Amino acid sequence: MDVNKKKPIPITVIIPVLNETGINGFLCDLVEQTGHQEIEIIVVDGDPEGSTINRISRDHTTWPIIKKITSPKGRALQQNAGAAVAHGDILLFLHADTRLPPYFHGLIIDTVEKGFSGGAFDLHIDSSHPLIKLISKIASLRSRITRIPYGDQAIFLKRELFHDIHGFDEIPLMEDIALMQKIKKSGAPFKILPQKVSTSARRWRDQGILWTMVRNPILAMLYYLGVPPRILVKFYK
Repeated sequence: MDVNKKKPIPITVIIPVLNETGINGFLCDLVEQTGHQEIEIIVVDGDPEGSTINRISRDHTTWPIIKKITSPKGRALQQNAGAAVAHGDILLFLHADTRLPPYFHGLIIDTVEKGFSGGAFDLHIDSSHPLIKLISKIASLRSRITRIPYGDQAIFLKRELFHDIHGFDEIPLMEDIALMQKIKKSGAPFKILPQKVSTSARRWRDQGILWTMVRNPILAMLYYLGVPPRILVKFYK
């Protein structure tokens, strides 16, 4: 055995879900993208009845063991619940409408081994609609200028950093921005990778492209100005 060979750093993927009918297709894609590397997957259902985790098929013998848990509804709450039972040295927070880039496992490990405490990917919104394509480009540029990625960019952190900053603030909205603010305050090195995740455009289609395009940056601005998330969430919905 080559004693100088580095042991792969295990990754835990934490997936908050609520009423996700396409969970099996999503997990198939995820497992395929890992290249069957060592990985832990935790699906956290915000429905106390477990409507999504009960849909997860048991027929896929090539899948890694998938932990299925429930927690109170809310991305911050669900992601903290997943992190509390995770064993990986790196925590990857993945939305169920986001597809990771090829070889993400190696990209994340390489980023951490180069001295970064965390990172995220660039963003692509999966749509041919001209307005959504514009939104995708603007969102990608915004995250590169501000160095604050949103949750649909697959944020990953060393577990020790996540615990040092006390995880996600358990707020109903803007939990991803609040997390990044704490990371910046900690001084931990963080990198946005050039490889892109592909996230579904269903949010824009369902809620209205123009309305969503205008609403999101306004809510973010109001959050930075100090408006509490409990008030902002009323406008988000």
